[in-house]
Amino acid sequence: MTESTSIPARLQNTSYIVNKNGVDQLVNILQRRPDGQVYVHYDGFDKRLDEWIPGASLKPANESVRKRRTDTPSPTPTEPETQPDPLMTEEEFDIKHHKQITAQRNFDKVNFGQWRIKTWYFSPYPLTDSELEDSTGLPGGSASTSKIPGVNRATVRSHGRTSDLLAGGLTRSHLSGEKSILWVCDRCFKYMAEGAAWEMHIKQCDRRHPPGRKVYQRGAHIIWEVDGAKDKLYCQNLSLFGKLFIDVKTLFFDCDNFLFYILTDADSQRDHVLGFFSKEKISYDDYNLACIIVLPPYQRKGYGMLMIEFSYEVSRRAGKIGTPERPLSDLGLRSYLTYWVATLIRFFRRLLSVLPPDRLTVTSSGRLPDLTGVLPPPLEDANSRKKRAKGWDGETPDSNSTFTSPNGLDGECLLASTCNSIQHSMYPYVNLDTVAAMRTVLTISNPDGSATSHVVVRSTLAEIASATNLRIEDAAFALNECGLLGSTLEGVVGITREMVEAVAKERNVKRMCLDPAHVMLT
Repeated sequence: MTESTSIPARLQNTSYIVNKNGVDQLVNILQRRPDGQVYVHYDGFDKRLDEWIPGASLKPANESVRKRRTDTPSPTPTEPETQPDPLMTEEEFDIKHHKQITAQRNFDKVNFGQWRIKTWYFSPYPLTDSELEDSTGLPGGSASTSKIPGVNRATVRSHGRTSDLLAGGLTRSHLSGEKSILWVCDRCFKYMAEGAAWEMHIKQCDRRHPPGRKVYQRGAHIIWEVDGAKDKLYCQNLSLFGKLFIDVKTLFFDCDNFLFYILTDADSQRDHVLGFFSKEKISYDDYNLACIIVLPPYQRKGYGMLMIEFSYEVSRRAGKIGTPERPLSDLGLRSYLTYWVATLIRFFRRLLSVLPPDRLTVTSSGRLPDLTGVLPPPLEDANSRKKRAKGWDGETPDSNSTFTSPNGLDGECLLASTCNSIQHSMYPYVNLDTVAAMRTVLTISNPDGSATSHVVVRSTLAEIASATNLRIEDAAFALNECGLLGSTLEGVVGITREMVEAVAKERNVKRMCLDPAHVMLT
């Protein structure tokens, strides 16, 4: 067991240099150990990168490097003494206390199924009885000194007490080696402090999938809707585990007002959790997502985008225009910007196309086709041989489903199935009436007797946001970030198909991960 020493606040801003991956980085020391290890924060980076490093690797930063850290001058030493401390409300005091508690990770790694994952942030797992006994034996300290006054111990009964849970990790800062590892069941999210207890639990846990009901299934990928009021313990354990990788959200353990949507991947034995997001049952701001996490082993595989798209699908089916709860983390903002830009680009591609993406030619007899609306997809040859697709349960659509267009070329395309799922995933939720109202097709005669058609669209930002089911501020932010608001003439923004394709190439816009035909919401 190793004792650690916290660094006084006045010394935490002292900068050092550490060579990491061949690059010198500015760091601040947050804590020291007697064995020479120091816990550092990399200046300008998220605290999920904070780590223990050998103290011998530190080099004092010179004055020129320290001055480049900020453009504002440092206050004089006498300034804090001359200014009285501002009065703090109870809420502000709680937030300050929360930040102090969560400044450092209380577990270095978490053992989750077959994975041993490095944690990112503090999570308020309560102290176990063995940890409570160990903490009282620390030199110069006891469990009661690091707990919130009036709270003696963490018990099953006090599991829902946020104050007790937040204080639960304070005495874990001394842990190292195997004691810095948390053991979590990847089936029920029950947590243990020792590997032996975890192995015994794994042999007995028979949960094969999350509780709740299926709300989306495409092949082996399933999204489960879990009610926090019905499966309270499961959702509390899930929230505690998710907090290891979420920093900007304040964690509350009263899960009654939340729904949890858990994404799993199935094998022949059971469903494996890939990630989850939560949302309030009743949100007066129409937030469609409170927090979202994809487990580190499954990141960069499109699962986060699938859950974001599903959250907007839930809002769309409820007749609302949703948006995520603020503030967003750096990774969350990046993911949502990707979604907003991709949604707008798909819409502009459809809007600024004379023909739908699956129609290369249009043949009409006796009259010219009406190109102002959206043409229906081509009809399938009745004599073509139909092949029965194979796959997981819920993956293949009904082979008898077809597209119907009641009014021929002038009619509206009615989606009766997913026979044309490629087109639908590339250009989803296009309001055909809105498109027809926006579009004007300009046809210019050519010298050889042919004609060239161009689409001209006049619309407001509010109309674009409504057509794509986005908030106006989210749509404006995305358009500005991708550079489509740069060309302005007398307050009018001009967007061409060439500009849209350039952004699509730069941002690597892809098809939707979600297939709306497999959503099982009623």
